[in-house]
Amino acid sequence: MNLHKPTILCVAALLLGVLGAAPISSIATAQQKLEIKSVAEKKLKQLPLGPLFWRVESFPTLGQAQAAAGDTSLAAEVSGEVWLFTLGPKGGATPGGSKVAEIGPVPLITANEYLLRINHAFGPPGTKTPVHTHPGSEAFYVLAGRLGQRTPHGVSYAESGQSMNGHGADMPMEVFSAGTSDLDQLVMFVVDAARPFSSPAKLD
Repeated sequence: MNLHKPTILCVAALLLGVLGAAPISSIATAQQKLEIKSVAEKKLKQLPLGPLFWRVESFPTLGQAQAAAGDTSLAAEVSGEVWLFTLGPKGGATPGGSKVAEIGPVPLITANEYLLRINHAFGPPGTKTPVHTHPGSEAFYVLAGRLGQRTPHGVSYAESGQSMNGHGADMPMEVFSAGTSDLDQLVMFVVDAARPFSSPAKLD
């Protein structure tokens, strides 16, 4: 029995050293990516004229939001709430809805067909997307946590209840959960429907 004690102690010390230097939870978080789910989308042949904004409104039920949706609106239920997202001129309002945010002006693109998409993105602190681009713009509304976005222009942040307007098409970016609690956010896109929705990229 005594002959095995040094070996057991060495193994125990090694395990304690490894866990102390790099906790399993930290390793797991570092390897995780931000979760992203598409919750609504539609294609359009043309966009409304003039400067455009994303209007985010809440509704009592999904049926009411769908009934109120216009040609450039998308309805979805996310994080226990019902939302209506409308791309249109600044200052609009949808009957029956409560305005939550207005984000813009949206950097516009020219395409033969446009894709409007709403994503739900979420994850614990430290999770992030790979560096990527989109063939159009994206705008964010933060439901909880803290959003971080890194581009060649630097790093920007938005807190819970705040929005962030998107960049123009083909901007390299990395989006990450920058707070001390889980990030939960809505993401609104206007992109060229004929191109890949997302492409790998590099940040210099």
